[in-house]
Amino acid sequence: LLNGLGLVLIYRLDLETPRDQAAPTQLVWSTLGVALFTAVVVLLRDHRVLQRYAYLSVAAALVLLIVPIFFPAVNGAKIWIRIGGLSFQPGEFAKILLAVFFAAYLAANRNALAYTGRRVWKLQLPAGRVLGPIVAIWLLSVGVLVLERDLGTSLLFFGLFVIMLYVATGRTGWIAVGLLLAAVGAFVVGSFEPHVHSRVEDWLDPFASIDAGRGPGQLAQSLFAFAAGGMLGAGLGAGNSILIGFAAKSDFILATAGEELGLSGLTAIFLLYALLVARGYRAGLALRDPFGRLLAIGLASILALQVFVIAGGVMGLIPLTGMAMPF
Repeated sequence: LLNGLGLVLIYRLDLETPRDQAAPTQLVWSTLGVALFTAVVVLLRDHRVLQRYAYLSVAAALVLLIVPIFFPAVNGAKIWIRIGGLSFQPGEFAKILLAVFFAAYLAANRNALAYTGRRVWKLQLPAGRVLGPIVAIWLLSVGVLVLERDLGTSLLFFGLFVIMLYVATGRTGWIAVGLLLAAVGAFVVGSFEPHVHSRVEDWLDPFASIDAGRGPGQLAQSLFAFAAGGMLGAGLGAGNSILIGFAAKSDFILATAGEELGLSGLTAIFLLYALLVARGYRAGLALRDPFGRLLAIGLASILALQVFVIAGGVMGLIPLTGMAMPF
């Protein structure tokens, strides 16, 4: 349903930009995604097999994160690979591979992470030999993403790491540590990285470009689109979110949905995402093996975090990150 709605909205926007058709490409990737999903369901009978390939998964993930560095930047970020007429973000596959590694490593070391180590304030810190490897892998992956200016995925990886560490150990102190590290990291990166700093400024004052006489920027147009949608929306095909530009079909497609379907339509969309996430958490909690539980919760958390990051960005709750809504 979400995939079909996305195709409809992209096709509707294509009618206003006949020279820039995105729906055919989206349909190709949707078909490939369904085929890959079917192949995984048919071939992967036992998810526990993935636990044997934990380090192979993390190695493949790091390669996928590094490869885009050698390709041209798109909108200031080096996260795309173009092959023929199709382009994709290798980081989308890296998310799943890192979730496999985190789940396998945390499942194998959960007791050491939860009950051994040194107590600092109210937090039980595990021994460095236990926590060190996974923190090093996480820092390396996030470092690559910061260099590529793909800060949305960096934030997603950070959230995934903290959530899975909390689920593995059951210690709420990791959530507090995660929030503190996120705040420090956001301040440092936002202060010294020009690309991120400009996004923070746009977030703090989305109407500054209007005051300067340059017209509304993308975030301002997005907020106007949400406001114009009201409770019931302007109707499918009756919105003006194309004023946002090319991003109306990608990063800001939620603004298109908000203007044409209204608050009621957006609520229905978020409920569909919530249903998927809830089913993922429920499946994870029902599993008895630690690896399966962590993997299911990790994959569901990827979806939840991605929805939050992009929805929060286009609604002005957090700075824009450049990610796109799932499906």
